Amino acid sequence: MSILPLIIQLVSGAVGGNVAGSLMKESSLGTLGNSLAGILGGGLGGQVLGMLGMAASSGSMDLAGILSSVAGGGVGGGIAMAVIGMIRKAMAK
Repeated sequence: MSILPLIIQLVSGAVGGNVAGSLMKESSLGTLGNSLAGILGGGLGGQVLGMLGMAASSGSMDLAGILSSVAGGGVGGGIAMAVIGMIRKAMAK
């Protein structure tokens, strides 16, 4: 596996985590927390899509492979940040 799709997924995850944090102010973890949760979710989301055969797992970086890495990382990062933020908010009560 090429390292470039993983880097794209991690960066997209960080962006997705920060976007989700700005949309969900009450569950936001701060910029660093949103980025770290997004990176974690981006890596996991990209790997899940790769296992399902929807991402560029062959290492060919054509437009479809790049877009699937960006989508998987961004969505995974946003979901991970939202889940971690909600858990943190529930534990604070």
